[in-house]
Formats: sequence, structure tokens, C-alpha cells
Amino acid sequence: MDISLRPVHPSDLPVFFRHMSDPESNRMAAFTAEDPTDRARFDAHWKRILASPDVVTRTVLADGDVVGHAAVYGEPGEREVTYFIDRYYWGRGIATAALRGLLAEVSERPLRARAAADNTGSVRVLEKCGFKVVGEDRGFANARGAEIDELVLRLDG
Repeated sequence: MDISLRPVHPSDLPVFFRHMSDPESNRMAAFTAEDPTDRARFDAHWKRILASPDVVTRTVLADGDVVGHAAVYGEPGEREVTYFIDRYYWGRGIATAALRGLLAEVSERPLRARAAADNTGSVRVLEKCGFKVVGEDRGFANARGAEIDELVLRLDG
């Protein structure tokens, strides 16, 4: 499977919305939008993301199909990575390949990441890409309607 990244096109947004509206994907990601089915809020969020010169956002393609997105965002010295892959494609190495591609493109370090502590797949992706667990936290997870444990990871230079 050929995994590649490219800049986000407006035509990608309906696909992202479908991915991010999946209840099982949201439960696993945990820290999601309050209402992932609110298209107006989704559109406003992505309008801000795409307008920001401080956010590097890429569409993830698998054999040419849009399967997710990956990004780096935040203030200098506190920048974080995030990614979201369509559940249909989980377990195929796509998230790892996408994150590696993004990390090759964005050279600044350190970078941080957060993951629900029980999201072993995402933690494994981050660790394969060189992130190390540096702490734990608790936060309210919209997708689970409760406070949950999360891991804080960092990738140093």
C-alpha cells in the first residue's frame, strides 16, 4: 500500500467529517469535538485550521484514497502532533507511515502528543515514531462523557 501526504484540499473535508463522525473512532480517540455530528462547527474549526500559518495539516492518502489527516499545531516549544485515520484502515501501518512522513516534513523539536491511556494502537504508533511517554494526565473526553487517563508523550531532537 502506497501511503503519502499532501496539503488538505477543500474536497477532503466531507471525507474528514465522515471519518470523524464515526462513533467507534471517536470513542477510541476520546478527546474529540463535543458534538462530532455538528457540521457547522466542524466547518468553522477547519476554516480556522486551514487559515492558520502556524498549523501544518496534511491529508493522508492510501493508494490515492483519502483515509485521514495528520497535523502539527500549537505554540513554539509546545507544538503537538495529531492524526485521525478512518477506522476501516486501522491496523495496516497507515498511521505510523503518515506520522513518519509528517515528522520528516516538520523538523522542529520537541514535539508533543497526547493519547487516551487505553488507546494502545495510538500509543504504539507514537512510540514507533520515536515519542516517549513523559507523563500522565486526566482530562474530560467528550466521546466518553467522562474524565479519563491520558498519556503525554514527547519527541526530542
